[in-house]
Amino acid sequence: MPDPDRTPATHDIGGLSRYRCVPVEHDEAPPDEFGRRVDALRQILAAKRMMTVDELRRGIEAIPPDEYFELTYYERWLRSITTLMLEKGAVSAEELKR
Repeated sequence: MPDPDRTPATHDIGGLSRYRCVPVEHDEAPPDEFGRRVDALRQILAAKRMMTVDELRRGIEAIPPDEYFELTYYERWLRSITTLMLEKGAVSAEELKR
């Protein structure tokens, strides 16, 4: 049974009253150029076995709520990918500043 006193994680918002009884918006638009590039990066990293979809999801779910809602869908992906590559030492913070 869920703990009613627990603060939900950013990704665990379905039961919050703010989000009840709101029709689901279906976005059938294809990704823009930025989205295609981020997805291509994800595919390359997965093919090279440098990250998994579970790691991507973990990174997205770890974004603090105030930042999460300010980012677009693919910006969340890129934030997660960047954090993961930093964690794994595949890229340095200095390299990202260039």
